[in-house]
Amino acid sequence: MTLDEMTKGYEKEVAYQKHMLKNLGYWFQLNTILSGVGIVVLYFFHGEKLWLTILGAVLFVVGALGMLLFGYTGWRGQKNVKAVVDDYQQKVDYLQKKTRKISKK
Repeated sequence: MTLDEMTKGYEKEVAYQKHMLKNLGYWFQLNTILSGVGIVVLYFFHGEKLWLTILGAVLFVVGALGMLLFGYTGWRGQKNVKAVVDDYQQKVDYLQKKTRKISKK
């Protein structure tokens, strides 16, 4: 495997992970909206109809849990992208150090 092939592979992996982080952001936004709708339903229909109150509470709780889940997943994903970049940098530094030693001899 050449350095160019390794670089292309890492670039492809980082691009894929960033795309997936973007998708997680969309899911986070969806859960934010879901939670907001739950709050609005609770505010306007509290005490009028029991099933609307329950629906609002369920939407709020599901949205809040989804925000926590996708927020945590996005945070871990960003750490993973950083780890992949750091791993690539370590490998490149190692290879450059080895080639310097060989060229000095």
